[in-house]
Amino acid sequence: MNNSMKNTEKPWWKRLWVQRGLQAFVFVGIAYLFVFNVIPMVGLIIAFKNYHIQNGLLGMFTGEWVGFKYFIEFFHEYNFSQILRNTVVISLLKLIFGFPVPIILAIALNEVHNRKIKRVIQTASYLPYFISWVIVSGFCVIFLNTRNGAINSVLVGLGILEKPGNFLGGPDFFWTLAVITDVWKSMGWWAILFLAAISGIDPTLYEAAIVDGAGRMSRIWNITIPAILPIITVMMILNIGGLFNGNFDQSFLLGNTGNRDTSDIIGTYVFRVGLSEGRFDYATAVGMIQSLMSVLLVFGSNKLSKKLTGSSLY
Repeated sequence: MNNSMKNTEKPWWKRLWVQRGLQAFVFVGIAYLFVFNVIPMVGLIIAFKNYHIQNGLLGMFTGEWVGFKYFIEFFHEYNFSQILRNTVVISLLKLIFGFPVPIILAIALNEVHNRKIKRVIQTASYLPYFISWVIVSGFCVIFLNTRNGAINSVLVGLGILEKPGNFLGGPDFFWTLAVITDVWKSMGWWAILFLAAISGIDPTLYEAAIVDGAGRMSRIWNITIPAILPIITVMMILNIGGLFNGNFDQSFLLGNTGNRDTSDIIGTYVFRVGLSEGRFDYATAVGMIQSLMSVLLVFGSNKLSKKLTGSSLY
């Protein structure tokens, strides 16, 4: 039986030709990744060399080999602990307060049976995802302005604040602002992913639970959440992997000299020393450290998740 199936199976190159239309789309994606992701990785060699931009591309190969000099230098940087703290704390706060929000929103929308209301809420929640951080930061500057900002005017008018708060110009409120704006911007988009997972749950499970007398919260806790636990696990692993990434766009656009003590993350630091100061070799080394830490976090969280829950990324 198996031998006859093997004999009738087409060679791989014939199957490839039959699927040439679909394979063309795959090829475009692979070519894009190869050109813009794989080839530039050759430039990582400058993290181990004394590179000068004046030498151009050849400088990557002709520069003096310095080994791990720039890696060690970063760990001895005077504000290393501050940059690392800001990066991890901001990402951790977003994970703690932001990760459950799309799940809760998706479960809540699933319980709304009025299609018009459900559509309006879903549209209003995911539209902010398509607004760039440039526009979001502009909104923040306008609304949080100490002179005539809407939020300051309301807080002072209600007597909550005696005078307008300097939300953007000081370090005290940046972490809070970063979490709120990030959750507002991304919750609707990620809720779509969880809604798609919920829609794949067999409706007869809910019907049987209702017959057995299970309430709404009981159905959510015993049917919905266990069913979407694999996708929750995958998203959690990916989010943990981004703890050392932060959000460059957000920190760069909302950060300034007044709040740099809490807004300066690894991404903005790399941008500053790399492009502003022209230290491409050092900036590449810092970026490589950041990437390696992210990879280790993904592997570690995946292994832990597989051991504790049985669900994992791979």
